[in-house]
Amino acid sequence: MLFIEYPKCTTCKKAKKWLDDNGFSYTDRHIVEENPTADEIKEWHRKSGFELKKFFNTSGLLYKSMNLKEKLPTMSDEEKYELLGSNGMLVKRPVLIDGDKILLGFKAEKWKEQLR
Repeated sequence: MLFIEYPKCTTCKKAKKWLDDNGFSYTDRHIVEENPTADEIKEWHRKSGFELKKFFNTSGLLYKSMNLKEKLPTMSDEEKYELLGSNGMLVKRPVLIDGDKILLGFKAEKWKEQLR
């Protein structure tokens, strides 16, 4: 499993504790120091079945300061992948990749169900 987080993020801390408490082993990756690439985002999007907007950290300061709520609807998927790949702070976190399973954000019940 690959666990992508921003260490100062409270939700990421909760998710990491949950993984540890439930005995999961994973590789940890700092979302800013090793930003997901546009190609990684594209692959995760394809595997996840989620709409691409779900990959954006819509509550983040950068998302808001860039006025992305208004801009995203007119952007192509390729432009969105490039944008997400340009700055880890735009990406919803944490991200957990387990083979073909992609989990965005953290909800303990959902993770428990998905990671049986």
